[in-house]
Amino acid sequence: MSTPRTPPPLAGGAQGPDALRPLLAATLDALRDGAAARGGPLPAGGPDAVTARVRAAAEPLLPEHGTSPEAALRTLVHTLAAGAADPADPLCAAHLHCPPLAVAAAADLAASALNPSMDSWDQAPAASALEALVTRAIATRIHPGADALVTTGGTESNQLALLLARETPPAQSTGTPVRLVVGANAHHSLPRAAWLLGLPRPVTVPTPTGTLDPAALAQALTALSGPPGTLLVAATAGTTDAGLIDPLDDIADLCATHGARLHIDAAYGGGLLFSDTRKELLRGIDRADTVTLDLHKLGWQPAAAGLLAVRDPHDLAALTHRADYLNADDDTDAGLPDLLGRSLRTTRRPDILKIAVTLKALGRRGIGDLVDQVCDRAQQFAALVEAHPRFELYDTPAISTVLFRPVDADDTDLAHTRRKLLTEGTAVLGRADLGGRRWLKATLLNPHTRPDDLTTLLDLVDGQSRTTTPRLAEGSTPR
Repeated sequence: MSTPRTPPPLAGGAQGPDALRPLLAATLDALRDGAAARGGPLPAGGPDAVTARVRAAAEPLLPEHGTSPEAALRTLVHTLAAGAADPADPLCAAHLHCPPLAVAAAADLAASALNPSMDSWDQAPAASALEALVTRAIATRIHPGADALVTTGGTESNQLALLLARETPPAQSTGTPVRLVVGANAHHSLPRAAWLLGLPRPVTVPTPTGTLDPAALAQALTALSGPPGTLLVAATAGTTDAGLIDPLDDIADLCATHGARLHIDAAYGGGLLFSDTRKELLRGIDRADTVTLDLHKLGWQPAAAGLLAVRDPHDLAALTHRADYLNADDDTDAGLPDLLGRSLRTTRRPDILKIAVTLKALGRRGIGDLVDQVCDRAQQFAALVEAHPRFELYDTPAISTVLFRPVDADDTDLAHTRRKLLTEGTAVLGRADLGGRRWLKATLLNPHTRPDDLTTLLDLVDGQSRTTTPRLAEGSTPR
C-alpha cells in the first residue's frame, strides 16, 4: 500500500491565513511584475501574440505532476497580468469596466477563503445576515421599504425584473402575457430576457435623440392598452453607448396613467444615487417597481456586484422555491432564514461582503466623491475635444462617457484607428454608432485619471488618425 501524500493546505480555518501568506506574496509580486512587463493599458501585438504568450506559459495544460504552488502562481498570474486589459490604467477607457478598489479586492479574497455558499443558512450564517442588512440599506436609497437581491450584473437583474413582472398577481389574474416596451436605446439583455421567458416580442419605441421620447411612448402605450399589470416599460438610466438618461419622471407619469409597470435599468447610472450633486439626474427612479444596479461599474467593485432593487418586497414571493435539503419547512418554521427565494441561482458567492466593506470604509459621501470625480473628468475631456480643431464632440456627457471623432475620418478610418491603438497596446477605446455615424467612446471610470492623461489620450488618437490615409469620396479628384 502506498503512503498517502499530505494534501495541500486549505484557505479556511485557523491555519488558512498562514498558508495563504506566502502564496499572496508570490501573487502580489507576479501582479506587479506582470503589469510592469505589459507597460500600458493593453498587451501589444494583438490576439495572436497574446495567445502565443499564454500558451507558452500554460502548457502543459494538465501535467502529470504539478509544480510548486508558488511557481504556478508566479508563472500564470504574471502571464495574466502582462496580458490584461487593465482598467486601472487611465488610457484603458473603452467599456463600463471599472478598476476595483483595493479594499474591495481584499474583501473578495476573504470571501474566497471562507467560501460561504449563499443557498442555505447553515452554509453562510453571517454572510446571509450581512446580505439581508446591506441589500435593504442600498435599496432604501431608492425607495423606503424597498428590498434588493444580489445578482451577477445587469443581464441577470433585467431578466429577474421581467420574471417578477410576469409573475405578479395582476399579470397572472388576466391570463394576458406581459408585453415589454423598450426604447431603441435599451440594453440588449432586455429583449433577450423577453425571449428567454417566452414573452411576446418587445415593442421598441424610437429614440432619435438617444433617450426615450415620452410622446412616442405615450402613443405606444395607448395603442397597446390592455389590462393593468400586463405592460412593462423599461427605461434606461445610463445607456451603454453614450451614458444617456431617459426622462424617468415623465416615463413614470405615463406608466401610472396607463397602468403599466416600470423597470429602470440603472446598471450604469445607479451610482449617481451616492452623489449629492448628481442624484437629481435620477429624479423619478423612486417610482419604479424594479431597478437594476451594478456596483462593478460606478461602485468600483470586482465583478460581480449586481443588484435588483424591488419597491414592493412582496413581489419576491414569486421566487419562492422548496428543496428539502436546503430550506425544509420545519427549519424555516424554526427560524432558519430561507435563502432560496433570494436568487434563481443555488450555489453563489457572498458578493455582498466586498460591497459592505467598501460602504463601511468609504461611506456614502466617499463613494459619491468618486462618482463626482469621474463625471468631472468626463466634462473636462469633453471640453478638450470641443476645443480641438481636429475633433468633434457628440454631446455633453450625461455621466462619464464621452463620444468623439476626428473631423476628417470616415467610419472605416475611425475603426482602423481604434484597432491600431489596441494592437499597439497604447490605448483602449470603445466604439458606438449613433445618429448614423460611428464615434470613439471613452468611458471614464478611473478616479485616479488626471487632466494630463486626458490630453495624452486625445494626442494618441490624433497622431494615429493623421497617419490613416484619407479616403476620397467617389468621383472626387485628388488635389
